[in-house]
Amino acid sequence: MDEPQKDDKATKLEEGVDFYFDPGGLMVLTAHYLRNRGFCCGSGCRHCPYTDEERAAVQRRNSSSSL
Repeated sequence: MDEPQKDDKATKLEEGVDFYFDPGGLMVLTAHYLRNRGFCCGSGCRHCPYTDEERAAVQRRNSSSSL
């Protein structure tokens, strides 16, 4: 049987556009990728394109759901 096709958008990241590696070797997502992903994860990403209010709302939502 054929393998299910994965969403190309979710699997093909372009280095230098969607991410880069910092001097310590960590993969860092760019604002371009994070904006195209369409939501704030609330993890404090280095290049988060979302406003302080949007980030705070996600953090409040995440902390209330863990109760």
